[in-house]
Amino acid sequence: MDPFIRHAGCFPEPTVLVSYSVFRGLPIRIALTAAACSFALCGSARALERVNLTTGFSYDCVRSEPADSGRVRLYLYTPNSTTVSDNFVVIDAHQIASVETLPDPPQPAPKVEANAASAAVTDVHELLARAGEQHNIDVELLASVVKAESGGRSNAVSRTGAQGLMQLMPGTARGLGVKDAFRPDQNIAGGASYLDSLLTLYKNNLDLALAAYNAGPAAIARYHNHIPPYAETIAYVRRVENEFIRRKKAAQQAAARQLATQRTNALTAAVVAR
Repeated sequence: MDPFIRHAGCFPEPTVLVSYSVFRGLPIRIALTAAACSFALCGSARALERVNLTTGFSYDCVRSEPADSGRVRLYLYTPNSTTVSDNFVVIDAHQIASVETLPDPPQPAPKVEANAASAAVTDVHELLARAGEQHNIDVELLASVVKAESGGRSNAVSRTGAQGLMQLMPGTARGLGVKDAFRPDQNIAGGASYLDSLLTLYKNNLDLALAAYNAGPAAIARYHNHIPPYAETIAYVRRVENEFIRRKKAAQQAAARQLATQRTNALTAAVVAR
């Protein structure tokens, strides 16, 4: 769209070794051995720990345990994981320079349940209906724009940076008061308001309003209030209008079926009542 619109922890990382002042008075080699033995004997770690090695690397671990003679098994911390990691490395105890206790890691964000996601999808039509009523725009037209712009994906991002269901550019979104373009309610409210302004600007000429939504009002002005000869824009206008016509026909057919059912039920009730 035009700019006018719209296993972690498996690899050790370099780190600065901490001071050995806690082992003051002991030869360095003995101090390193003491640190390794103390860590290995503690068994499962009760907090997240960083094991610093003599090589200058370190491992963040959720627990540790003796492996065999002179070796330690480190179970690696995996960020954002909701389960205890089974990834581990085995190192020689004499390679451990020091051990640091780290702050508790942040809890991973809860996963959205499938039924919650389905409810969110259902709510989109309600949001479109509300926006359509507020701006006097047919809800099926707004739905057609959403389908053409993002395919109904609230997290969609175009190659030019347009965001959300109605593909608002960040600058346009800010101008419309949209703080989070990935929130369906804010995106639809902003997109409907923008389309409303374009329809007003072009005196309800749907062709020009849709072309401006896609290519920007400046492109319309450049071609003297005509659809610019851009293949993408021409295809966009056709795609939205064809989808709009399809939706309106489907709605009319559904209404006709419902009316026929009501008439049939009324006749049946009248016959039974005789």
